[in-house]
Amino acid sequence: MDDEPVLNELLIPLHVKYIQSLDHRKEDLEYWLTEHLRVSGLYWGLTALDLMNNVDALPKEQVVSYIQSVQHEDGGFGGHLHHDSHILYTLSAIQVMVTLDALDAINVDKAVDYIVKLQNEDGSFSGDKWGELDSRFSYIALSALSLMKRLDAVDVPKAVEWILLCKNYDGGFGSRPGSESHAAQIFCCLGALAITKGLHHVDVDLLSWWLCERQLKNGGLNGRPEKLEDVMLGGGQNVCYSWWVLSSLSILGRVHWIDKEKLIAFILSAQDPEQGGISDRRGDMVDVFHTVFGIAGLSLLGYPGLKEVNPVYCMSTDVISRLGL
Repeated sequence: MDDEPVLNELLIPLHVKYIQSLDHRKEDLEYWLTEHLRVSGLYWGLTALDLMNNVDALPKEQVVSYIQSVQHEDGGFGGHLHHDSHILYTLSAIQVMVTLDALDAINVDKAVDYIVKLQNEDGSFSGDKWGELDSRFSYIALSALSLMKRLDAVDVPKAVEWILLCKNYDGGFGSRPGSESHAAQIFCCLGALAITKGLHHVDVDLLSWWLCERQLKNGGLNGRPEKLEDVMLGGGQNVCYSWWVLSSLSILGRVHWIDKEKLIAFILSAQDPEQGGISDRRGDMVDVFHTVFGIAGLSLLGYPGLKEVNPVYCMSTDVISRLGL
């Protein structure tokens, strides 16, 4: 791996081809093992394409028809055909339709009703009818409702109240009250507070220090303190944290607190120079999840040739501006 040339530019044409190829790899075991992520995969791929100025690289009519086919009678969306509704895939479906300016092609009222029924008395949200709790679901619910212009359908003050219970002494947020701070949960809670105009509840400097201390010597970012050092993992740095940490710093106005050039180099090093796509770190297998978050991270860092990404919604600012958000 160390003998491989270090990449110093984003291979946009290759990444476009990689995303276009994802639905044609049915001979790969990975294709079937990730069936439940098909709707989210569409959001990841479409957003990456949009940020690379290639949103038309996927056939719009086919995408819209597919998303329509996974909406259930309860209003929620499954991760693929014959999969149960879940709030995560419901957000992904809405994000896809909003990006394609086709939200009216789904039953918005039923989708709103599905999310409303997942809010609990304490203000938290469950992921589905089985009741799992996580601060991610609070962000997902508020983000989805905001994109549909229906934030007023839920008890927003109660939602904010529960999110603040997840705040820790270090300024960060956990998955639920009492859980340790983690970069991904921090993004979710900050994003939810940004959507609900509640960022005044955050200690900006304290949290920004926690976030910028996630950067390691090689430029990559990890998700939490005391991540065990490992010869292979190198301290747990991962391209997806280029989004979780950077988006939070962007929301807080503190992106300049990290070494941008080192992080750009880390993300670019994780590209596959032959087939396209970005992996979690150099030398690993690529996937569309790390591809979108690597590209979104580069966008936040001002990398040339990319659209600007909105740090709250992880969609292009073109799309968010069109909605008036």
